[in-house]
Amino acid sequence: MDRRSVISGLGALAAMPGMAFAQARSDAHAFGFDRPGGGRLALGDYRGRPILVVNTATRCGYAGQMATLEQLWQRYQTRGLMLVAVPSNDFGGQEPLDGAAIAEAARQSHGATYAFVEKTVVRGPQAHPFYRWAAAERPTETPRWNFHKYLIGRDGALIGGFPAATDPLSPQLVRAIGEELQAG
Repeated sequence: MDRRSVISGLGALAAMPGMAFAQARSDAHAFGFDRPGGGRLALGDYRGRPILVVNTATRCGYAGQMATLEQLWQRYQTRGLMLVAVPSNDFGGQEPLDGAAIAEAARQSHGATYAFVEKTVVRGPQAHPFYRWAAAERPTETPRWNFHKYLIGRDGALIGGFPAATDPLSPQLVRAIGEELQAG
């Protein structure tokens, strides 16, 4: 590779803020999300535990999954599962709320008690660094709609992506979570 090619490649990386850095991270524990009202939810704080990251929207046809996610959360939280809801307005503009109002609406409508973070972009060049990393890790398993689920292993590796239509209590997702809980 000649010098001009290297300089051109570095320039292209510089034009994509955070992209090269995000993709260089080796596991999900390097990422975190802003919490409504301030503070940060760092995935690294859950090292040694499986983490289910779900992009949500209160006005989505799949919003009923928030209740099913609550059932999953109640079943597995004491065994170590961490569940993180990542509200997003990326698909059909189905998240009109902001901040703590999202978690409150989910609690009132679906009984959701798991963690919610700030509304976040989950696809495209402006996506949150976690979602850009996950897309680089599993390019065929990226969110195509609200309620896409990413399962992160105890070691921070991306175990898999589960599309919106996958019920949170589906055998394949429950099996994957169970295997990860037993791995420790």
